[in-house]
Amino acid sequence: MFGLGMVIFFVGLLISIAWHELGHLSTAKLFGIRVPQYMVGFGPTIWSRKKGETEYGVKAVPLGGYIRMIGMFPPGQDGRIEARSTSPWRGMIEDARSAAYEEIRPGDETRMFYTRTPWKRVIVMFAGPFMNLILAVVLFFVYLMGFGIREETNVVSSVQKCVIAASEKRDTCEKNDPEAPAAAAGLRAGDKILSVGGVNTTEWNDLSDAIRTRAGEQDVPIVVDRKGERLTLEADITTNRVAKKDDRGMPVRGEFVNAGFLGFSPASGVFRQDFGDSIVWMGDRVEDAVDGLIALPSKIPALWDAAFGDGPREDDSPMGVIGAARVGGEIVTLDIPASQQVAGFVFVVAGFNLSLFLFNMLPLLPLDGGHIAGALWESLRRGIARVFRRPDPGPFDVAKLMPAAYVVAALFVCFTVLVGIADVVNPVRIS
Repeated sequence: MFGLGMVIFFVGLLISIAWHELGHLSTAKLFGIRVPQYMVGFGPTIWSRKKGETEYGVKAVPLGGYIRMIGMFPPGQDGRIEARSTSPWRGMIEDARSAAYEEIRPGDETRMFYTRTPWKRVIVMFAGPFMNLILAVVLFFVYLMGFGIREETNVVSSVQKCVIAASEKRDTCEKNDPEAPAAAAGLRAGDKILSVGGVNTTEWNDLSDAIRTRAGEQDVPIVVDRKGERLTLEADITTNRVAKKDDRGMPVRGEFVNAGFLGFSPASGVFRQDFGDSIVWMGDRVEDAVDGLIALPSKIPALWDAAFGDGPREDDSPMGVIGAARVGGEIVTLDIPASQQVAGFVFVVAGFNLSLFLFNMLPLLPLDGGHIAGALWESLRRGIARVFRRPDPGPFDVAKLMPAAYVVAALFVCFTVLVGIADVVNPVRIS
């Protein structure tokens, strides 16, 4: 079953890649750019078929994809495109330029990528990541409104026997631990807490805040529904070291605060979200993803320690395709309803597509965002030239940035290898 889950994930991965490249392909053809190849995967070709002027195919390694557009870079200043320099950096530029012209045929002079206006090139390069964003949004809507998300409720799941600080990372009572206020007040598993200190607590965040803000208060009235009977209990809410919450009510990893403490665990359930709540939820996830992308370099030392040392693999550690596939394998082994397993796969593929969108929008070559940045820069400098009545500077030669692109690609490969090793030897687990 574990292997089946990995296969399902890779199918979702291939669909996501093909969908991404379809965005580039469709817009390139729309603007008359010749596209000799549309490929899903890298390495040896498993299957291909030529339709019209484009070869469509699938390659052996499902870790990416590409379309080949002719004339990605303009010719050099002398109009030549062949390599002609012994300088290694200049050679990189000229090799890239030559590769962009390998398949030029008579009549292609007006069908090259660089000959299109900057706004058309921006659309072609943005279309790929945008397709991933569309797929992510659709799948998140399916996940949220079709299946629902697990949320904590105002129903008591279990009552703690004693007061233990969250920072101590233990759940066994010791001799000198004081009795938990919830146990002393007579709170029981299954009780539905309706109010605390006169504040209605229909949702978990309301209940949590009502308890946290009453540290040290005595005889606080707690109204509960116990099997249809309304009861009023009284509790002395103590002060304890509890997890810090962010402005969305989510616990902040590794941070604690002193706040009111009652001593029980809430029950959770799966609840479908309405359209408005889904939009807010997705906005929060995009914010988290952006923050995670910005924080990526700072997580490399911990990732190295997890891969080659004895460090733990944190839940928010960077995860690659191997790790995501393992998560897919774990989903089918969980003892949960089949509908929730499907929901898990929908969530993983949606998150993967959101990450693809954000990563590809980085303004670095060879990513799509790097080509977009080059087109925007060309548009800006041509606009400035028109305003000041200067000669048209012509197309911006993105090929000159290829040495930097090779450095970025090398760093990305190294990071991918590191993440892959960590995913194998010390994977992120959901079970």
